[in-house]
Amino acid sequence: MSRIGKRPVSIPGGVTATIDGGQLTVKGPKGTLAMPLRDEISYAVEGDVIVVKPANATKAARAFWGMQRTLVQNLVTGVTDGFTKVLEITGVGYRANAQGKTLKLQLGYSHDVDFAVPEGIEIKTPDNTTVEISGIDKQKVGQVAAEIRRWRKPEPYKGKGIKYRGEFIFRKEGKKK
Repeated sequence: MSRIGKRPVSIPGGVTATIDGGQLTVKGPKGTLAMPLRDEISYAVEGDVIVVKPANATKAARAFWGMQRTLVQNLVTGVTDGFTKVLEITGVGYRANAQGKTLKLQLGYSHDVDFAVPEGIEIKTPDNTTVEISGIDKQKVGQVAAEIRRWRKPEPYKGKGIKYRGEFIFRKEGKKK
């Protein structure tokens, strides 16, 4: 029995949820998100909550139950508050600068890296070593953060690179004489 799946998803004021054509659509102050529905799970909008239950007693239905409830919760949270990931850049001469729909990264390569910001994502650089990625789709925000981080992953000896805020980088000891 899923502990997460048993709890209904509450719909805050100003948010509407509709189910039609095998798709759940959630509209809120920040925008609209939609999600395809799985056949193993039954979804119901009852007043100001969305109830997610397994449609049958199969093992697959129980396996998808908690995850589908979390995906519905992410839709509601996305259209009300949005999601944000913060990246920190460490290293001498490493910096970032957001210019419109392009993020310009200087990461120690012989050239600057120009990262095109996808639609629905907003990137801010409060200072030249911090990158804030925000949007209403949690998956897309995380994917963009991972793609930016992939340009220069943090290395364990000096700690240089791009890391998530709050991420712990295990530091290694250098060579011994």
